[in-house]
Amino acid sequence: MNNIVLANVFRFFGLLLVQGLILRQVEFEYEYWKYIHIFIYPLYILLLPLRTPDTIIVATSFAMGILVDLFYYTPGLHASTATFVGYFRSRILKWVEPAGKYNLNYSPTLERFGPLWFYRYAAILFGIHLFVYFAVEAFTHVYYIRVLLNTLVTFVFSFFGVVFYMRIFKPLD
Repeated sequence: MNNIVLANVFRFFGLLLVQGLILRQVEFEYEYWKYIHIFIYPLYILLLPLRTPDTIIVATSFAMGILVDLFYYTPGLHASTATFVGYFRSRILKWVEPAGKYNLNYSPTLERFGPLWFYRYAAILFGIHLFVYFAVEAFTHVYYIRVLLNTLVTFVFSFFGVVFYMRIFKPLD
């Protein structure tokens, strides 16, 4: 089996288990802390190799989302959000494409493309992911303030998780 495929399989299950077994247990019950959620599983979608076909990205995004839904008891919520992000990933990559173009043999990582590019790319996709997640969760425009507050607060805490993951594990494939 190809090393890149094997690395992504391990990343898939590693992020799934961290999200489902550890971060799912992190709950804040204090009045203002209830808006804090930590999601790092979208990193799997962000770090897929650039040459991965869109159909595989969308299919594995759905698989990741539905498996996270099993941990969170939210049928379809994470699946729909992850699938949405998987679908728009290639469009965002085209939008933030560096002047020298991409080397399609690599994954879009911090080490390969630099911190400025990677954090901008991750911020856009995580922002989309979190906004769609909380909008679908609320399923009405009445709670738009709550959706925005959840998105902003969760973004800050989740992004710290992304930075921590990228600095500790330094994925290169």
